[in-house]
Amino acid sequence: MGTTEGLGRVEGSRRITMTPGARRVLDAATRLFYERGIHAVGVDLIAAEAGVTKKTLYDRFGSKERIVVEYLADRDERWRAFLARYLDAAQPASVARALAVFDASRAWSAENSPKGCSMVNAHAEISDPSHPAHSIITGQKQYMLALFTDLARDIAPDGADRLGRTLMLLHEGALVAHGLSIFPDPIGHAREQAQALLTAGEGSTGKG
Repeated sequence: MGTTEGLGRVEGSRRITMTPGARRVLDAATRLFYERGIHAVGVDLIAAEAGVTKKTLYDRFGSKERIVVEYLADRDERWRAFLARYLDAAQPASVARALAVFDASRAWSAENSPKGCSMVNAHAEISDPSHPAHSIITGQKQYMLALFTDLARDIAPDGADRLGRTLMLLHEGALVAHGLSIFPDPIGHAREQAQALLTAGEGSTGKG
């Protein structure tokens, strides 16, 4: 798998035609779901904030469940496109590209996720695998693990799975710590730890 394969695309998630009214609904839902939580926000509030009637909301989305799917799919698509720019701008060495993931997350979190990762937050409310949004949540995390493992393969071919999982744990732990505001700049700290780990791995294999 190439490290940019699939970036900006969420398979099977985009089914709603984004008319101006639908976009207002999605924008309002995105803000409300992230700020207040998915279960705490009802369709009445979303419609009011979007300036549309409930009939318009249901005509466009059919259900609150579908709005949740679109909310998470849209966040994932935007994150992957954002990450792609950082990967494309990084030096071709795998260490630099792996660190670019942490740089992208640091910038994204400062701009878009002051309360932590939207997927992690959503999973706290949607843990049922039968929910249509569940596969979007887990799909993003599976994608990130595959990306880290792919990058690790060029650094430590014999230990790529283990190194990829370690990088994933550093990355995801930093996102959670960022949302909790336990200590300053956890993503920057995770990047430093990743750099030390990757540099050691690069030195042992002579690859970059």
